Amino acid sequence: MALRFEELDFQQTPMGELFLRRRVEPTLGVDVYEVKLGDEYLMSSLFTEAEEQLAHLGLAATSGESLSVLVGGLGLGYTAVTALEYPPVGSLVVVDALPAVIEWHERGLLPVSARLTGDPRTTLVLDDFFDLMRRDLAADAPRYDAILLDVDHSPRHSLTAGHADLYTPDGLRRLARHLRDGGVFALWSDDPPDDDFMADLGSVFGATAAHVVEFANPLTGGTSTNTVYVAR
Repeated sequence: MALRFEELDFQQTPMGELFLRRRVEPTLGVDVYEVKLGDEYLMSSLFTEAEEQLAHLGLAATSGESLSVLVGGLGLGYTAVTALEYPPVGSLVVVDALPAVIEWHERGLLPVSARLTGDPRTTLVLDDFFDLMRRDLAADAPRYDAILLDVDHSPRHSLTAGHADLYTPDGLRRLARHLRDGGVFALWSDDPPDDDFMADLGSVFGATAAHVVEFANPLTGGTSTNTVYVAR
């Protein structure tokens, strides 16, 4: 059991003040890891079901062996380590724009860090996922069987205005260039399914679905929901 509250890291970033903290949740008596950017709480180890389902649902829509997977957004690492549990995954590239987040895992600060960095299939890359999707694609650039994205709160609630263009038909077409034939794009969202975004997905991908993921919320005593979009 950790101290009741411990700040594990604090850094200034171009997106604002970034905090990683560990605290004891008094209602459950468990350690909770939380990330805060500026005034916004980004993620908590208390709620990881939807992040894990992002990997489960996205990879369930793939086929074949030795799959190449790209994860946009490292965070606490739950999407990435869940992807590594899928036997056909042959390589996993995780892109994050914040050096601090990659350093947290390299330093072993988070519960899944050792599993993530100790797996030879894993490569952690410091880059802006959204810029990566915009760049001209070289003929020998890697293509992926699956792209799993968990950075923004939802397609309509981006962390920065510079992310918004990805969620348009043009942005989705740029992303689709990075997929192999039959490849899958899966996206986590904190909002309910968005009909307009589903229409945009359908204008680019042949098959689309919005999965509502329910999970117990011990803080409210009720059930919370997130959405995972899957497009192939």
